[in-house]
Amino acid sequence: MTKPKRDLSKKNLEADVEIPVDLPVEVLPHLESVGEANKVLLELEQSINQPINKRPEKTIDRSLYFFNRELSWIAFNKRVLHEGVDSRTPLLERAKFCAIFSTNLDEFFMVRVAGVKKKFAEQLDIITDDGLKPDKQLLAIRDALVPLVTMQHEFFENTLRPELHKHGVKLLDYKNIDKKHQHYLTTYFREKLFPVLTPLAVDPAHPFPYISNLSLNLVVLVRDRETGEENFARVKVPNVLPRFVRIPETKDHTFVPLEQVIAHNLDSLFPGMEILSYYPFRITRDAELDIEEEEADDLISALQEELRKQKFGSVVRMEIANDVPLAIRQELIDQLGITEADVYDIPGLIGLGDLMAISFLPLPKYQDQPWKSVTHPRLKESDEHKNIFDIIREGDFLVHHPYQSFTTTVQRFIEEAANDPQVLAIKQTLYRTSGDSPIVHALIRAAENGKQVAVLVELKARFDEANNILWARKLENAGVHVVYGLKNLKTHTKTALVVRQEGDRLVRYVHIGTGNYNPKTARFYSDLGIFSCCDDLGADLTDLFNYLTGYSRQREYRKLLVAPVNMREKFLHLIYREIEHQKQGYPSYIIAKMNSLVDPEIISALYEASQVGVNVDLIIRGMCCLRPKVKGLSDRIRVISVIGRFLEHSRIFYFSNGGDEQVYIGSADWMPRNLDARVEVVTPVEELSLVKELKQILEIVLADNRQTWDLKSDGTYIQRHPKDGEPEMSSQKHFMSQGRPEFA
Repeated sequence: MTKPKRDLSKKNLEADVEIPVDLPVEVLPHLESVGEANKVLLELEQSINQPINKRPEKTIDRSLYFFNRELSWIAFNKRVLHEGVDSRTPLLERAKFCAIFSTNLDEFFMVRVAGVKKKFAEQLDIITDDGLKPDKQLLAIRDALVPLVTMQHEFFENTLRPELHKHGVKLLDYKNIDKKHQHYLTTYFREKLFPVLTPLAVDPAHPFPYISNLSLNLVVLVRDRETGEENFARVKVPNVLPRFVRIPETKDHTFVPLEQVIAHNLDSLFPGMEILSYYPFRITRDAELDIEEEEADDLISALQEELRKQKFGSVVRMEIANDVPLAIRQELIDQLGITEADVYDIPGLIGLGDLMAISFLPLPKYQDQPWKSVTHPRLKESDEHKNIFDIIREGDFLVHHPYQSFTTTVQRFIEEAANDPQVLAIKQTLYRTSGDSPIVHALIRAAENGKQVAVLVELKARFDEANNILWARKLENAGVHVVYGLKNLKTHTKTALVVRQEGDRLVRYVHIGTGNYNPKTARFYSDLGIFSCCDDLGADLTDLFNYLTGYSRQREYRKLLVAPVNMREKFLHLIYREIEHQKQGYPSYIIAKMNSLVDPEIISALYEASQVGVNVDLIIRGMCCLRPKVKGLSDRIRVISVIGRFLEHSRIFYFSNGGDEQVYIGSADWMPRNLDARVEVVTPVEELSLVKELKQILEIVLADNRQTWDLKSDGTYIQRHPKDGEPEMSSQKHFMSQGRPEFA
């Protein structure tokens, strides 16, 4: 029933679907605020409702079928910012979301914008699915970001900062503190700052200094009192000290930005010079690694070399004070090798990602109610006399983090396996893990206990490369068989296999999940996992680990969908099966929950499903390149996004299958990289009670009217609000209340 790949050419699209001629083409996905009184939310709404130019009649454009990936990501980050803007969010959580918006944007520039700039520099006329060349894409990204960044900083200065101040968290400018506290900061500068600062002159005798990625700096204009000559220098704000310096002996939490402490003591750094002015700036560099794996004899050595080179990646963004003189601005642009389009003017504090520290102040009144996950019912205290393997043999069960404990489920599984004398082998994939991971310690202990332990450590997990190299070395030194994945493929799957001797037979126990084996992120990432001792799943994972650790052309798996082997084909088969059922008169339904939907072939199949009458609900947290609710194309497709205190990270795929429902969970999104360039695993969940449990999770998320956004056909996101007389329903709060009624 699987069909060949869809032809997404202009001719085929014209033939297959009816497109309304008035559908906007130049769509920058936005979010829209509803019912908020403050100025920022009003600006959000006004910016979204600006008229959009219409495409002339009978003109067909690929942007009618696909949203731009990068612009869709910007729309996602705008929804993140909205959680900070939203007055319903607790005050310190608003600071947290404002910080997350900034750190998300840092990564976006380091990876995505850097990638587009490379294509532009190499004159590659690669056209995106929505029809943009690199130069047009860069312009569209900037056009979308400039007003959004300005809005974030104006919100911080005009709304959030005063609100924090009113409730006892004072982020003061140096000029606004009294003489007593200025004296304290002078002492702080002399004792804590002065010894670590290095002023660097810029003149013919002193070349322009290297400026590290994401570093905050001051460009200082000085005049020689004897010669009258003017020059400028650079002072790096050290990141080894807190960004916000706390003022002691105040009844409130009072802070001053570190760069202002430096700025008001510059005469100590430049004795005999007249300080004319200073301006903060911050740069972002290309941080994408470029490893020629085919030519690498030693992947760790090649990766370490790339990490060294990464420090010197090209500059892709400069954030700078918006009042900097034109001459200094141009000098920085020239020295950094950037263009005016790479410069973002900041009104106020630069680097708001540092607000994260403020969000953790001990002020519970202004934070989310603390959450402590509960133990899964199958693993409650009354079952302490049983080991986890006894419990798994009683039947498959699902765990839902962070609502159910990672420590008492996944971590317990690996730790008991490490200590159990009947366990012969443990095999596991590690994509990201915490700095002091109990999972890794358990694997080391298992090897020391004489068990066969094989671990695939994905060295290329972005921004965790150095950490993963460290853990790989420790595992190897303990006698663990460490594999670094396959050439040109990232291993993103979340799987663990335990082989146990039970009488005269070997029993294989498995955990297959949607999230990383990381106890820290498991506290604020929403993820799912299944425990099973199903023979077929055990056999499939055995084949998978053989594929990962040895040489294998394994193409068929009993149960699992494995990328890049069969997952794309299997997912297309499942979608086309719904199409055939609908044609035969069976009501058909697809629900898919994931982080991102980008793959054009999957999107095309979903369009076809909609056109024959299949109802499709998509729960996409981040990027979505599919256009829903377009007449004749995607009338029956609904797309929502949920943004809340926990990061929605689980992937669930539901197919009604003519009444014989099938549900899958796993590590993959519907993106080309997941389906074609990564090792991913998605598993069926077949126990009827678990199918029901997953359906209930999906139904609860779809009913959310507090933290859900609906994607419209023109690319705008509209936040849901309860209707008159309707109770507010947050899906995340609902899942919390299932374990702890006090959260209801």
